[in-house]
Amino acid sequence: MGTLNMLGLAKRIGARFLLTSTSEVYGDPLEHPQKETYWGNVNPIGERSCYDEGKRTAETLTMDYHRGDGVEVRIARIFNTYGPRMCLDDGRVVSNFVAQVIRKQPMTVYGDGKQTRSFQYVSDLVNGLVALMDGEHVGPFNLGNPGEFTMLELAEVVKATIDSSASIEFRPNTADDPHMRKPDITKAKELLNWEPKVPLKEGLPLMVNDFRNRILNEDEGKGMK
Repeated sequence: MGTLNMLGLAKRIGARFLLTSTSEVYGDPLEHPQKETYWGNVNPIGERSCYDEGKRTAETLTMDYHRGDGVEVRIARIFNTYGPRMCLDDGRVVSNFVAQVIRKQPMTVYGDGKQTRSFQYVSDLVNGLVALMDGEHVGPFNLGNPGEFTMLELAEVVKATIDSSASIEFRPNTADDPHMRKPDITKAKELLNWEPKVPLKEGLPLMVNDFRNRILNEDEGKGMK
């Protein structure tokens, strides 16, 4: 509904509209890495389908307004992104792992930890979105870092960055959890002259410093009550 409202506004005032879509439109992909031409493999009635299908519908609405009403639109499919100032408890895997290790809690890994994700630093994403909005191509464009990590490999990077004694706690996997996630960014490279610059080993410490400061301040605040 928010997308529909904003598309109506963009139509009325002649604005260029940016849809921040998601790699989740690919569902649990049968193609690896995922290109923008891939239509996806999504369960329409699953526990996470409200998000997957909601974003797919938003892309449909955006293209309908573009084709039917001439609205200038841009579509970005954003892959996992991390960085400072994220919510400490937003449920995303990088923030989960970082916050848990700083709080001396075990990292929670769902399933066997062999599912893969690709992590891009926030400044790379911002640069990609700016390039998309400044350019003449509608998209969709994959915006993500092709560096691919299993959850266990990510846990090891977090351990090496924060606390080598950190432990892992395995829990049953969530429903419809994608097994693989890796963007093919050839289109963004060629048409937007964009690619990510910040590897995980450089971006993660910047996020850790921010999380550590906020968690320590949070703990101090509790101690004063």
